[in-house]
Amino acid sequence: MIELTVEKMKCGGCAANVERAVKAQDVTATVQIDLTQKLVQIQSNLPAATLAKTISEAGYPAQVKS
Repeated sequence: MIELTVEKMKCGGCAANVERAVKAQDVTATVQIDLTQKLVQIQSNLPAATLAKTISEAGYPAQVKS
């Protein structure tokens, strides 16, 4: 499970955009989003850095949670 923090997610629309960006890279990915904690959990075979870059390029700066 990959965990990313995404600070600019504020609403359901933001969450949908983040999920759409991830699914564009990996259609089989499972995405869970917690808006309160600004946390995205992703089950994917892609590297965490690739997913963080994808979300960031969609306009939502993301960092791999340590």
